[in-house]
Amino acid sequence: MAQAAAVAKPPAPPRRRRASATPRRLPYLLIAPAALLMLGFIAYPVVSVFYYSLQEYNPTKPWRNGFAGFDNFVHAFTEDPLFWDTLVFSAKWVFVEVGLQLLFGLALALIVNQTFVGRAVGRALVFSPWAVSGVLTSAIWVLLYNSQTGITRYLADVGIGSYGTSWLSDTSTVFPAAIVADLWRGVPFFAILILADLQSVSKDLYEAAEVDGAGRLQQFWNITLPHLKDAIVLSTLLRAVWEFNNVDLLYTLTGGGPAGETTTLPLYIANTSVEAHNFGYASALTTVAFVILLFCSIVYLRLSKFGGEDK
Repeated sequence: MAQAAAVAKPPAPPRRRRASATPRRLPYLLIAPAALLMLGFIAYPVVSVFYYSLQEYNPTKPWRNGFAGFDNFVHAFTEDPLFWDTLVFSAKWVFVEVGLQLLFGLALALIVNQTFVGRAVGRALVFSPWAVSGVLTSAIWVLLYNSQTGITRYLADVGIGSYGTSWLSDTSTVFPAAIVADLWRGVPFFAILILADLQSVSKDLYEAAEVDGAGRLQQFWNITLPHLKDAIVLSTLLRAVWEFNNVDLLYTLTGGGPAGETTTLPLYIANTSVEAHNFGYASALTTVAFVILLFCSIVYLRLSKFGGEDK
């Protein structure tokens, strides 16, 4: 009887194994190498800049090195006129460059978005300057602006200007000359981003607008521009940050001259650290530039309502 009861007893349910923690941790383990590299190559330099901004650090004068507190910042805001001059020029440079690049980039994007013979070749020619490095772009324009073999010589041949004129050494022409050189490389950036967004606009919207009697200008203002809003906001913000930090082109073209007319704040920081070896003061200027860019970026994104829907 006991044996029969033992046989009739249902088997015990199998014990559930605890889920291994390894599959849950696997994504974090996979991204850990990249995270550590980012921490080493990004976080450490940023923290180092903040640290040295509070120090008096000049390898050529080690007896003066030590904790300086906020003296570097006080010197920048109250005793260094070059800081304010370079900051004002940086704002001017960013405003003019980004505005013109956006205008010409939008126009080019609208043109190459149309259907015409040789459109693929036209797009390749429009976008090709963006593939050229900043230093190579500067070298190209240095040759073009050369007083002996560049543009000014050929203009002098037809009676425009005089021989031996250098636009990069004249305070009245150096700014427009530098603007044109950077436009050549910066316009394709806007054209690429805006063209990519243009191709996602539904053609049904334009057909419906034509049926309602809307002209080309009305379609552009009421359909194209609202659709391009986020692309324009993002591209202008990115390009503004890049233009503010532009060093390679201006350094190669003008070296900040003549007479400091084209010295931006980042170029002034580079000269202060590399040439004067005043790394503490250069770090303080870098910190100020970082705070300015961060504040302006936040305000710009808030005012433009980036990522939100227009009401």
